[in-house]
Amino acid sequence: MWVSDRWRDFEVLAASDGERLERWGEYILIRPDPQVIWHSGRNHRGWKDYHARYHRSSKGGGSWEVRSLPEEWGISYGELKFLVKPFSFKHTGIFPEQAANWDWMMGLISGRKKTREKVKILNLFAYTGGATIAAAKAGANVTHVDSSKGMVGWARENAKVSSIPDNAVRWLVDDCPKFIEREIRRRNSYDAIILDPPSYGRGPKGEIWKLEDSIYDLLQRLSLLLSPNPLFFILNAYTTGLQAATLKYMLEITIARPHGGSVYAEELGLPVDESGLILPCGAAGRVVFLNRQ
Repeated sequence: MWVSDRWRDFEVLAASDGERLERWGEYILIRPDPQVIWHSGRNHRGWKDYHARYHRSSKGGGSWEVRSLPEEWGISYGELKFLVKPFSFKHTGIFPEQAANWDWMMGLISGRKKTREKVKILNLFAYTGGATIAAAKAGANVTHVDSSKGMVGWARENAKVSSIPDNAVRWLVDDCPKFIEREIRRRNSYDAIILDPPSYGRGPKGEIWKLEDSIYDLLQRLSLLLSPNPLFFILNAYTTGLQAATLKYMLEITIARPHGGSVYAEELGLPVDESGLILPCGAAGRVVFLNRQ
């Protein structure tokens, strides 16, 4: 398991009965987590003295109960800075378990930077830009693509507070599969690709996206966008049905074999302070290309 255990401004304090008790900077949040199927008691005082809690609705979705919380606030991960806030469907704007991937990619980018080659990265379904900020901070040029104008705007604010140069990121509001097809026709290529697709979603014209039905074809198309000297490829999956071994199998066929890479896949996890155990948070697959590290 790849564990994101270097946070200072975030921690999972406890987890029980379908919920996580978390600290985001100085604020305590309670959020639902379907992986938490155990009953370990609620002894931590934060279960009672929280700042906000997300309540699921029996009809689907849910809402925040806010006791005392600013509209937004900042947290840091090393040199990376992010704005967070409670918004729809329990999210806060950052997936803290992704820090393990940020550390990994920043190391590879920094290594390539020593050769004075500027790494060109494509970040798809890029959300509020955690991976974009990490890659740009390490010295890469990033093309950031997401279909939500609001999320791209938020990502730009994260870049600003992290002091990312304006010319380090190209910000695009676009449908990711359609953008990929246009880039193939343009014969553009990238040294690294970060793919963080949702489990389910809709395109700008109501197109239905379902990860299990679309991901393999998408990987095949993305293989055509890798440069002759690629650095890495990352695929994240939050869908419980897609295990790490499944990601590894798909990446091996579509990305690693055609380009000469090695595949590694693991669950992502966050340490739980109260129990000392690791909370599973989805899976990720990584391809690193031979003799390119």
